[in-house]
Amino acid sequence: MHRGPKIVISGGGTGGHIFPAVSIAKEIIKKYPDALIQFIGANGRMEMERIPEAGFPIFGINIAGFQRKSILKNIDLPIKLISSIIKVFKFLKKIKPDAVIGTGGYVSGPSLFVAQLLGIPTIIQEQNSLAGWTNRILSRKARIICVAYPKMERFFSEKKIHLTGNPVRENIANIKSNDLHKKNSSRAKTLLGFDPKLPLILILGGSQGARAINKSVQNNLNLWENKKIQILWQCGEYYIDELSGTISKSKYLKIEPFLKNMDKAYTAADIVISRAGAGTISEICCAGCAAILIPSPNVAEDHQTQNARSLVDQKAAIFINEKNSESDLGLIVSELITNTKKLVSLRSNALNISKPNAAAEILNQLENHWLWKN
Repeated sequence: MHRGPKIVISGGGTGGHIFPAVSIAKEIIKKYPDALIQFIGANGRMEMERIPEAGFPIFGINIAGFQRKSILKNIDLPIKLISSIIKVFKFLKKIKPDAVIGTGGYVSGPSLFVAQLLGIPTIIQEQNSLAGWTNRILSRKARIICVAYPKMERFFSEKKIHLTGNPVRENIANIKSNDLHKKNSSRAKTLLGFDPKLPLILILGGSQGARAINKSVQNNLNLWENKKIQILWQCGEYYIDELSGTISKSKYLKIEPFLKNMDKAYTAADIVISRAGAGTISEICCAGCAAILIPSPNVAEDHQTQNARSLVDQKAAIFINEKNSESDLGLIVSELITNTKKLVSLRSNALNISKPNAAAEILNQLENHWLWKN
């Protein structure tokens, strides 16, 4: 008979919600090998592939987020929401989990809501410095709220808040201590097929890519290549064909739709250019990277800008507004890449605010509240 904790984890849509969820699941299994972990995801979204790849079962529901750009696309949203709530209700009634954890994305809303209706303890893992309205509402009945930024009592009950940080993939959380740390970035460059003696910038647009960042990078390729700056460019699946067909091959450039060896990529990079999603920021800090952040303005409540400014306030990153990225990015990179003192300062400050043990801290909170023994 199964005796370990039964935990349902819900979150998805982007890697920023999926990777923390997987990290939490692996941490639970590490300590409780007989634990039963079950995921809830949105059909058609990347979690339906990524979660099984990580070795965990996932139950899909037909939920979608609110489309701000096209109101007409929201016509069937109420039907999807009701259908999803019914499916989650039946699923949770059947499994009878000890707790439900929500890591964000619109799929976690119905999961936490139904769990609270059924009296199942819920845990919110709020990744951003600006909490979304769904989590603010659900937090009223949540047992624990794990956050990544200070001063979150603006949104949640102070008694429920625990500053744990955002869980990151284990190989990235361990960069600080393993043999691919910054002091061996030359080796990491070699492993990735680059010249170990030349500087390297890593371009990240998030798991889906970012058109504005891609365009800004494309406009500055000649400038950087003339300065012998190498580029590892994760452009996103959606943009790979378009960019591959228009960009000339170069010994200084590698362009990929998705990067799997992120520990090596972070270690090799002298500068990281990225969106400001919570998960990516947490990885950048754990890896001790010097980062230039270009937040997406097209996300709920502009929360990426808030995330970026939180790092800037701690002198752990450089901020560029997306509307200025095409004109400013080239010069900023060119100046920063030769400013060793500034690079070292950014890396040190990023490491100082990193929380590589976030998944273990979240598990500690679960244990402290004895959720599966109530």
